[in-house]
Amino acid sequence: MKIVIINYGAGNIQSIKFAIQRLGYEAVLSDNSEVIKSADKVIFPGVGEASSAMAKLKSTGLDKLIPTLKQPVLGICLGMQLMCNYCEEGNTQGLEIFDVNVIKFDTSEKVPQIGWNQIENLNSKLFKGINEKEYMYLVHSFYVPLNNEAIAITDYGIKYASALQKDNFYGVQFHPEKSSKAGEQILKNFLEL
Repeated sequence: MKIVIINYGAGNIQSIKFAIQRLGYEAVLSDNSEVIKSADKVIFPGVGEASSAMAKLKSTGLDKLIPTLKQPVLGICLGMQLMCNYCEEGNTQGLEIFDVNVIKFDTSEKVPQIGWNQIENLNSKLFKGINEKEYMYLVHSFYVPLNNEAIAITDYGIKYASALQKDNFYGVQFHPEKSSKAGEQILKNFLEL
């Protein structure tokens, strides 16, 4: 199986690569359109600020490529947020895969949300073998409101969509590569889709 992690300078890609190796697979890091198109599975990571990450995608043409991919694609953290229509962070136009906007937390809770929180209302093959209210590791100041494409929900002063799915596109706000055994199970489920 050919697994490609999109390498556009905005991701915690080594920890994802190591998590995939622990599952017995190898992943290739690439920003080459042909390599990405030929993959069986694509992982779209992201850490950092939305507008600069989108500028990097545009500089390589990946902003045009990603929405056209037909194989399973997993967006992680900022990767998921960039797959939405728009992100308030940096007034950033997204890839318009998920029909929802990303907004800044306006809650009495501490922002950014950093640490472990529960996912619930799990509604996808991505969560096979994962318990309701399982804990995942999150680090973010912006969130995706509840919407029809939500496949998991988290409560942080408000309930929001912590995972999304539309056709072959999946997104998780949490970091499966940093979420212990349960997170690795989610990565395994994605690789076995």
